[in-house]
Amino acid sequence: MAELVLEGEAGRKSLNPLRRLFPYMLPYRRLVIGAVLSLMAAALTTLTLPIAVRRMIDHGFSDSDSILIANYFTMLIVLAAVLAVASACRYYFVITLGERVVSDVRRDVFAHVTRLSPGFFDTVQSGEIVSRLTADTTQIKSAVGATASVALRNLIMGFGALGMMVVTSPKLSALVIAAIPVVVLPLVAFGRSVRRKSRFAQDTLAEATAYASEQIGAVRTLQAFTNERLVTGRFAGAVETAFAAARASVFARAFLTFFAIFTIFASVVAVLWIGSHDVLSGTLSPGTLGQFLLYAVFAAGALGALSEVWGELSQAAGAAERLTELLAEEPTVRAPANPQRMPEPARGAVEFREVCFAYPVRPGQSALQGLSFTISPGETVAVVGPSGAGKSTIFSLLMRFYDPDTGAVLIDGVDVRRADPEAVRSRIAIVPQDVTVFAASAAENISFGRPGASVGEIEAAARAAHADEFIGRLAEGYDTQLGERGVTLSGGQRQRIAIARAILRDAPILLLDEATSALDAQSETLVQTALERLMEGRTTIVVAHRLATVLKADRILVMDQGRIVEEGTHRSLVAKRGVYARLAKLQFDHGAGAFESAAE
Repeated sequence: MAELVLEGEAGRKSLNPLRRLFPYMLPYRRLVIGAVLSLMAAALTTLTLPIAVRRMIDHGFSDSDSILIANYFTMLIVLAAVLAVASACRYYFVITLGERVVSDVRRDVFAHVTRLSPGFFDTVQSGEIVSRLTADTTQIKSAVGATASVALRNLIMGFGALGMMVVTSPKLSALVIAAIPVVVLPLVAFGRSVRRKSRFAQDTLAEATAYASEQIGAVRTLQAFTNERLVTGRFAGAVETAFAAARASVFARAFLTFFAIFTIFASVVAVLWIGSHDVLSGTLSPGTLGQFLLYAVFAAGALGALSEVWGELSQAAGAAERLTELLAEEPTVRAPANPQRMPEPARGAVEFREVCFAYPVRPGQSALQGLSFTISPGETVAVVGPSGAGKSTIFSLLMRFYDPDTGAVLIDGVDVRRADPEAVRSRIAIVPQDVTVFAASAAENISFGRPGASVGEIEAAARAAHADEFIGRLAEGYDTQLGERGVTLSGGQRQRIAIARAILRDAPILLLDEATSALDAQSETLVQTALERLMEGRTTIVVAHRLATVLKADRILVMDQGRIVEEGTHRSLVAKRGVYARLAKLQFDHGAGAFESAAE
């Protein structure tokens, strides 16, 4: 996650990352205005109470003023009603605003993540991203909602109380105001420390979450190798590290709260001591001192609450920073400013021109070196070769998951770098070896190939892929939930779901990556027939496929170390007694499953 961390930023910023949430609040001005007005009404109502107390002390408590006292208490009831209404409105507005803003942030972060280039995910754990979408956004919800409103309320109360203190007694107010820098400056310094510690605590928690997500996703492998104790120990260690980081953050916040409350109320006691002497000397009335004391308590309470709120806002600022770092990530593969339109109708021509490429995570190790070949529309080409030859890299570049370092990849004569990636990928259907089955129904999994397809089209694609026969036996047919990663299906059934998905996509270019590797002999025969129908009229590239498909390919490209070392038909390549002949001999000698084992 090093590329996501802005080095040195934590020491230079305080709550600045929270400013980036302002654009999310602008569309909801009514909620913001309602919250501010409610806060101001509640604060102003509270600030009027000491005035009533002063007048009661100085003018009441005698039989002749009983009516005056009754009026004061009636007014206090009215003020309590106003305060209750304003507080209820404040709660509704700020909590609704927090929920709305966080929903929008989650939506935008997830949408942005789905558009990042695959190279980004080569170095970032999915669990880390999920942690940012959940834990960090929860922190922000608290900040935008309750914490922000508490902070604003206490700011209004604090400054309002200070202003009324000046009006009540300029002399005593001067003493209080002089003590404010002694309180505020350490608050700011401690707040930065809290934010740094909170950021570290969130990072360590995200690492623990990422590890747990990875292990839970592979729980069958974990249990098969009896590594429960190992992974539990590692997760416990990660959790303890996260706890230690959180404890350091909490301790910093606790010390910040102690310092603020002690210094604030100590200054109030000192001012009260001085004011009591003024009352004894007759220069200050008891009611005025009482009024000043209440305002001082309001101001002290507001500043004390702000010390706690500051820590929470600092923690939320760390979360906002992590999310904005994620939003600041730019895809390395993107549409140009003026993308070239793909020609219509689509033909399915493919060309690689002197393509050189190395994966970003392995910049010094070339995956492809000067690779050139042309595939005509409707042609079927098989690509074989030993492991690491660069076969799968061809698919990645063709689908523009990466861009070549040099050279060009063309579809229908258009350099894919000059086209919109979505337009390029819309012309391609792929049946991967490692099939992704989502935690959704069978129908939804198939319709992933073409969202919006009708039920009839989905069922037709399933029949063509020979998936209908096992889907029909499921408890709820096409509406049966297949479980996360399709755990309820066999490998062959997952493969046929992927083939049905590709059939439904109906794209001019078909990519087959070990498309029948997980099938038994009976299923392979059925699916092979479906694939042959699917391949008709389409440009098909088969990577390390079974020999049956390789034999029927129009051409075979044999790759080794990122280059094409042989090209021809099965018969001509066997006659050359080169790399392909050795691979073919392995299959003939060791059975139908050995070819792909040696080739991939």
